[in-house]
Amino acid sequence: MQPPQDSDLPDAQIAEFERSLIEVEQAFVDLKQRYVQVRQDQQRQVQLEKRLKQVKQELRNNKLPQLKTELQQIKEQLEAIELNLESQLFSWGSLKEPFWQAVRFGGLGIVVGWILKSCTG
Repeated sequence: MQPPQDSDLPDAQIAEFERSLIEVEQAFVDLKQRYVQVRQDQQRQVQLEKRLKQVKQELRNNKLPQLKTELQQIKEQLEAIELNLESQLFSWGSLKEPFWQAVRFGGLGIVVGWILKSCTG
């Protein structure tokens, strides 16, 4: 059996396939960009943690105000990086399908439970 030719498919199916292909390509580009961003954030996090240890050590020896300021800035940058890394782990897009499956099957379970209860009681 031969695969269908473009002339065999309706224009709507071809347009739908092309749209889906564009969406997949864009999702792949987004994924690659996110991967690069995560790697950069992880490297920056390691650098900041090393500098944080150095500043804390220096702060024990010297109570200079600029060290306290730098320490605060490093902590803020680390918090921002951690938030950025965590925010991409749990996004609505990644939780959307499991959420709706839980709603669907949870609702189905309730309905089946009511039916069983009404049959037995």
